[in-house]
This record gives sequence, structure tokens and C-alpha cells, in this order.
Amino acid sequence: MSSHSLFTRVAKMASTFTGRPTCFALALAVLLAWAISGPMFGFSDTWQLVINTGTTIITFLMVFLIQNTQNRDTEAMQIKLDELIRVSRNANNALLDLEEMEEKELDALRERYELMAREAREVQQAKARQK
Repeated sequence: MSSHSLFTRVAKMASTFTGRPTCFALALAVLLAWAISGPMFGFSDTWQLVINTGTTIITFLMVFLIQNTQNRDTEAMQIKLDELIRVSRNANNALLDLEEMEEKELDALRERYELMAREAREVQQAKARQK
């Protein structure tokens, strides 16, 4: 099995676990245990360093986990949208795979569709005034 698929499997398992109430409760329990232990350790620098280091490491790792999850979700959504465009009879198939276009090309398309929307609203408003 390739390391990519192993990473994907581990990332999915971790994101599933970290998104559950059990994980939140576990994190809360750790924080409460740390806070309660403060007087025992005299609120020392080491006592503070433990939580600071732990939360920094977890935050650092979670950034990569969240990015991986968002990348997978976004890619899946783009594929689904591309399929909907593809199977729609009157759809503009040139819109498939827009996320690969350059910024200037996207801006031009956005302007075109904004103009179409404005014109459609104007027609709708004119019809409403006629009634």
C-alpha cells in the first residue's frame, strides 16, 4: 500500500474522531486535569509549558489535517458540480473545470455572468411592473 493511501486513511480516521463530541470531551477533560493540577505544581513554568507545548503541537498537526480534509471535500464537490454541468442539456460545458483557470479568465467569466444576472433581474422587474 502506498504512503499516500495510508496518509489518506489515517487523515480520514483522525478527522472523523476529532469531529466527534467524544474528542471534545476528552480535550476538555485534559484541560480540566491540567487546571486542577496547577496548585499541586505551584502553577510553575513547567506546568504552564506542558499545556502550551501540547496545544501548539496539536494545533500544528490539526492545520494539516483540516487542509487535507478540505482539499478532499473541495475536489469531490468540484467533480460533482462538473458532472451536473455535463449532464445538463443546456449547460455551458466550457464551465467544467473552472478551478484550473487563471484569475483573469475567471474574472472575465464572472463579469459575464453578473451582466446576465443583472439583465435577467431587469426583465423580471419590468414584468412585475407590467402586472
